[in-house]
Amino acid sequence: MVARSQSSAAGILALLSEPDPVFKQHALKSLNSLVSRFWAEISEDIALIESLYDNDKLPKEARDSAALLASKVYYYLGEYDESLSFALGAGSAFEAESRVPGSEEYIETVMSKAIDRYVELQADGKGDKVDPRLKHIIENIFQRCISEGEFKQAIGIALESHRLDVISTIYKQTRDISILCYAMDAVIDTGLSLSYHDTVLRFLYPLFPPPSVKSDSQHLHALTRLLVTLSDPSLTVPLLVSLVPKEKLFAYQLAFDLVEGGARDYLESIRTSLPDGDNDSKPIFDKLRSIFTGQESVKLYLEFLKKNNHVDSLILKHTKDALEPRSSIYHTALTLQNAFMHSGTTSDVFLRENLEWLGLASNWSKFTATAGLGVIHKGYFEQGMTILGPYLPQTGGESGVPGAAYSEGGALYALGLINAGCGTDVSGYLRDTLRNAQGEIVQHGAALGLGIAAMGSNNLETFEDLKNVLFQDSAVAGEAAGYGMGLIMLGTAAEEPVREMLSYARETQHEKIIRGLAIGIAFVFYGKQEQANSTIKALLEETDPILRYGGVYTVALAYAGTSNNDAVRKLLHIAVSDVSDDVRRAAVTSLAFLLFKNPSQVPRIVQLLSESYNPHVRCGATLALGIACAGTGLQDAVEILEPMTKDSVDFVRQGALVALGMILLEQSEASSPSLASTRALYNKIVSDKHEDPMARFGAALAQGLIDAGGRNVTINLQSRAGSRNTNAIVGMVMFCQFWYWYPLAHCACLAFEPTGIIGLNGDLKVPKFEFTSNARPSLFAYPSAVKPQKKEAATKVATAVLSTTAKVKAREKKKAAADGDVNMESDDKGEGKAEGDVETKETPAKPSNSKSGRKESPSETLQNFTRVTPAQLAYISFPTNGRYQPVRGVTAKSTTARAGKTPLLSKQQEEKYASGGGILILVDKRPEEEGEFIEFETAAVTAPAPEVATSTPNGNAPGAPLSGPHIALDESAPESDPPESFEYPFDSDNN
Repeated sequence: MVARSQSSAAGILALLSEPDPVFKQHALKSLNSLVSRFWAEISEDIALIESLYDNDKLPKEARDSAALLASKVYYYLGEYDESLSFALGAGSAFEAESRVPGSEEYIETVMSKAIDRYVELQADGKGDKVDPRLKHIIENIFQRCISEGEFKQAIGIALESHRLDVISTIYKQTRDISILCYAMDAVIDTGLSLSYHDTVLRFLYPLFPPPSVKSDSQHLHALTRLLVTLSDPSLTVPLLVSLVPKEKLFAYQLAFDLVEGGARDYLESIRTSLPDGDNDSKPIFDKLRSIFTGQESVKLYLEFLKKNNHVDSLILKHTKDALEPRSSIYHTALTLQNAFMHSGTTSDVFLRENLEWLGLASNWSKFTATAGLGVIHKGYFEQGMTILGPYLPQTGGESGVPGAAYSEGGALYALGLINAGCGTDVSGYLRDTLRNAQGEIVQHGAALGLGIAAMGSNNLETFEDLKNVLFQDSAVAGEAAGYGMGLIMLGTAAEEPVREMLSYARETQHEKIIRGLAIGIAFVFYGKQEQANSTIKALLEETDPILRYGGVYTVALAYAGTSNNDAVRKLLHIAVSDVSDDVRRAAVTSLAFLLFKNPSQVPRIVQLLSESYNPHVRCGATLALGIACAGTGLQDAVEILEPMTKDSVDFVRQGALVALGMILLEQSEASSPSLASTRALYNKIVSDKHEDPMARFGAALAQGLIDAGGRNVTINLQSRAGSRNTNAIVGMVMFCQFWYWYPLAHCACLAFEPTGIIGLNGDLKVPKFEFTSNARPSLFAYPSAVKPQKKEAATKVATAVLSTTAKVKAREKKKAAADGDVNMESDDKGEGKAEGDVETKETPAKPSNSKSGRKESPSETLQNFTRVTPAQLAYISFPTNGRYQPVRGVTAKSTTARAGKTPLLSKQQEEKYASGGGILILVDKRPEEEGEFIEFETAAVTAPAPEVATSTPNGNAPGAPLSGPHIALDESAPESDPPESFEYPFDSDNN
C-alpha cells in the first residue's frame, strides 16, 4: 500500500493552538521537517510561532524548536537578518539541524550571515557588544576550521573580523611560515583600510623567524614585501643590524631586494640610520650604505643590458627607410623606437650611422631626439653629465643660437631619465638650471627632468621652485611644472600642496597646465587609498573635463594594485557615463593600474568595452590590456587586440598595435603563436605609405616596445619584492599622456625591468657559474634575427612557342640574314617575346626545409649574467653539487621544475611573476678554491671640445663620439661637405 503524500500543513498547524504543551511540542517538531515544502502556508502563523518561542511555560526543547522553525520560515521569505536572530535563539536545535541531510543550504546561509554580522560589529569597534550566542557560533567555526585543516578559511574570517589572535594561534600550532605569508598577501592585496592594514603587518612581523643560511629561508620574499609595504626604518634597521654579525649574506640580499621596491625617502632613511659598526662590521655596513643608494643595482643592470644587447638593427633600418624623415610625427616615431630598443644599453650605433637623418629634426622633434639619449643611457649616471654636456645649457645661461633651446630642454629631460632611481645629487644642478632659465622650452625640460630625478623626495624647496615656474602661467613650462610638483610629492597626500595645485588649476585658462596639475594631484595620492576619497569626490564632480580626467587617474593611483571593488565599479561607471571622451578613455585605461596583479581577469572585464560604439572607449581598452598584461603573452588579451588592429578608427589601431607590443614583450615564437604574425603586421603597416600616420606611428612605437632594452627587459608594475613598482607605475601613467604630448612617451623606460639572474658572492663580485633551465630552449629563446632581403635566383620555365609565331620568326631571320645586319645566334639568345607568345614565368627557388632529426633538449645550461624571462624563473634550478647556491629562492613561487619535463606555459602565462630573479647573493660552498670572475669593460666617455666638429673635413663623421656636437641637432651646426668631383662615363651608355 502506497503512502499518500501530505498536501497541507493545516492539520499540524492547528495543533499549535492546543492548550496541552505536548501537542505543541509535537507540532513544532513535525513542522520543522515540513517547512521546506509548506513554508508559505506556515508563514501565515509566524506570529503564533514567535509567541511560542517567548513562552516561558514551555520546555526549553520546545522553545528551541519554535525558534528554529521561525528561523527557517524567515530564511525562505528572504529575511536573513531575522532568520539569524531566531537561529541564535534555537541553541542546541540549530546545532542538531546542521547534521540533518537536506538542510545544508539553510545552515550555510545562516552561518555566512553570522560571520557578516560578527565582522561588521568587530570592524565598527563594537566587539564588546557582540551577542554571546553569536560569538559562540564564530568560535565554533574557528575551531572546526582549525581541526579540519582549513587554515586559510579561518585566517580570512580572522582578518575581516579583526581577530588577529586566531592567526597567532594557528601559527603556534603549525609553525608553518606559509600561513603568515598567506595572511600578509591577503592583507596587502585586498581593500582593507590603510590603518588596519598597517596594524596587521606590524602584528605579523615579529612572528616571522629571522632568516638564516642554515634554515632554508624561503620566506625572505615575504619579509621583504612586508618591510617595503610598511616602509618603517625603525623595523628595518634593527633587522639589518642583527643580520650583519653572522648572516651578512642575508643582509646584502635583503638590502638589494628592498632597493627593488622601496620608496626613495624610505631607502635614504635606512642608509642614514645604519650604524658605523666596529672594526669587523664597518666594511659590511659601508657596503650596505652603498647598496641603499640604489647605484649598485643600477650599475649591475646597466652592465647586464650592455652585455646581452640583442637589438636587430635591420628592423630600425627598415623603419627609417619606410618613414619620411622630414615629417615630424615619423621622425618622433623612429626616435622613440630607437630609444626603447636601446634603453639602458648605452648603444648609440644607430645614431652614429644616421647623422643625416638625425640632423633633420626640428623644434620639438629635436627636443624628443635629444631626450632619447636619456633613455638609451638610462642608469649611466656616472657619465650622464659628460654624455649630455654638449647639449646642456652653459653656465652663462641659455644659448642664443636659434633652435638650441629645444636640444637644451631635451638634454635636461634626458638627464632626469638617466638618473631616475639612482639617488644622485643631479637634482641640485637641475634646480639651478630651472631657476636661471628664461625660455619656456628649457624650463619644460628642466621641470620634467627634476620631477623624474627627485621623484618621491618630498623636498619642499624643490616644490617651491617648480611652483614659481607654474605661476609664470606659461602653457609649455606650466604643464611640466604640474607633472614635476606631483612627482616630487609622490605618495605624500600632503594637503597644502594639493590645495595650491587644485586652486591654480581652477584659475588658469591653459588646458596644458590644468592637465599637468590634474595628473600631479593624482601622483600626490599614490597608494593612499581611502585618504584620497575626498579629493577624488571633488575632482569627479568638477565641470572641467580635464579635472575629472585627473580624478580618474587619482582613483587609479590611490588604489593601484589593490583590485578594490568600489574603485573598479567607479571607473566602469565613468567609462560608460561621462560626457567627455577623454575622461571615458582614461577610466578604461586606469583599470589596468588597479588590476595588474591579476592580469588574467582584465580581458574578461574589458571585452565588452573593447566592442563599444565609442572609439575612445575602445582605445582605452587596448591600453588597459597592454599595461595590465605586459610581458605575459596572455592569449586571451591577444585575441581581443588582433581584430582591433583592423579597426576603422586610426587611434584605436594605434592603441592596439602598442598594446600588442607590450603583451608580447620577451615572448618567443615557440611560446606565443601570435609573435611572428604580429611582427609581420608591424612591418607591413610601417611600409604602407597609404596607411594612416597615427597607425604607422603606433606600429613603429610597438616595434620599439616589443624589443625594448635590447630584448632583455619586461614591463612589470610589480617589483621583484612583490610590492608595487613605483617607478613603473609612474612611468606608465606618464606614457599614457603621449596622447597629448609625444615627449612624455620616453617615460615608458621607467617601467622597463631587466630580466636576468645576476649572481654576486659575499664580496659583491660577479663570479662565473652555471645553472639549469629545465625547459626547452626554444620556449624562452630570443626571436630570430630578421634576414636582409635577397634577390632570389629565378629559374626560367621553357617558353611555349606557337606554330604561327615560329613561322613568323623564321621569315624574319631569313630576311635579316639576307641583309647581313644581325648575327643570328645573338638574336636567339636575346629574343624578346612577340605578340601572341605565352608569357615567361619566373619561379623563385624554394628554400630547403630540411629538418634535422635531432630532438630538442628538454633543458639548457645558462651562465651568470644571462637573460631569464619572468615565466622562465619557475624552471630555474641550481645544481646541488655546484659551488654557488643562492641564499633565497630564485622565485617566490612554490613551483619546482623537474629536469627532463617540458613545462606547460599556458598556466604560467596567466600570472604576473611578482618576485624572483634579479640580483642574487650566493653562498660559496668551496671558499678555499680560487674563483673566476666576470670582468666588465669600463669605456671612458669624454666630452670632446667644440672644435672637434670643425677640425675634420666633415664634422658629422660617424666615427666621432656621440657625446660631441656632431649630432647636429643645432641649426647652426656645420653642414655636410659636398661630394668630390667626378666624371660620369657617358661612353658606357652606348654599350
